[in-house]
Amino acid sequence: MEVVEESKLRPRPSLTAVPIIEETDSKYKELILTLPKEEKAKPFALLKYQGFWYSEPHFPGVLAMHEVFKTRSDDVIVASSLKSGTTWLKALTFTIMHRDKYTFSSHPLLKLNPHDCVPILEHHYGTRDEKYLEMLPSPRVLGTHLPYSMLPDSIQTSNCPIVYICREPKDVFVSFFHMVTKFEWMDKPSSFTESFELFCKGQVPYGPVWEHVLEFYTKSLCSSEKVLLLRYEEMLKDPMNSVLRIANFIGCPFTEEEMKNGLVETIVEFCSFNKLKNLDVNEKRVGDVLNNSALFRKAAVGDWQNYMTTEMANKLDEITKKKLCDSSFSY
Repeated sequence: MEVVEESKLRPRPSLTAVPIIEETDSKYKELILTLPKEEKAKPFALLKYQGFWYSEPHFPGVLAMHEVFKTRSDDVIVASSLKSGTTWLKALTFTIMHRDKYTFSSHPLLKLNPHDCVPILEHHYGTRDEKYLEMLPSPRVLGTHLPYSMLPDSIQTSNCPIVYICREPKDVFVSFFHMVTKFEWMDKPSSFTESFELFCKGQVPYGPVWEHVLEFYTKSLCSSEKVLLLRYEEMLKDPMNSVLRIANFIGCPFTEEEMKNGLVETIVEFCSFNKLKNLDVNEKRVGDVLNNSALFRKAAVGDWQNYMTTEMANKLDEITKKKLCDSSFSY
């Protein structure tokens, strides 16, 4: 197994360093111009494609990735909708996978944000940045926010495991709203109420969240070796068990010696919210867009109660219940 040299990892592309329609291949441009569009969404206008909404600047990359991305046999995919515990899950999965390659005193996560160690696939396509992913040595841990139905065929038909995390929608919305308000380059973020109404319509990047989780949940039921579905709330209650589940699922189980030496506890602490949040790297600015600190807020369950009215909460609960009523899944 080749060592993932820190020098081969680098900060992710800026959110603004993505192609716009005018710079996109004509075959994508023609399609894009036919899609439903929501201009009020933040941080970018949204386009609807095959039941899901995508940020307009990133959508060409989604299409390009869908066409050309090829998995390797030992790839591991970390998947989620936005603001569902993605940063934490990336840190854990990367650390578990490469635990025999780094000491904790000189670990890449001390100098790089988890999103730099586990790049978001679709953000690297359509930006002339695809070669970076090919340069990463195996085994790669790669991230995506795409719904299962939009994953490239090479992922869906491969044996590479997908670790998926979901979170209660009310907390997802509150976390997303607070992140967006930190995008300093935006002229004016939407109000809390306006953003809430868009969320209820599913009009957020990679939304609707209930459709997103349903696709991965359904796949986890019929192919438990393909998708491991984790719940953010359960991970917070028992992070050690979650680390063990992830390690077993991706084919890197802990040895008896590692267990005796407390390695699981060490990884849990090393990747904990407070540990990551307080690192200097996670206070740094990413290009001209935002600070990494925008990715670390409270990591709390039920924080929505501090922001939503009872009417708002009931409305979103009813929508979620209705959308999930034909499945066995519930939050």
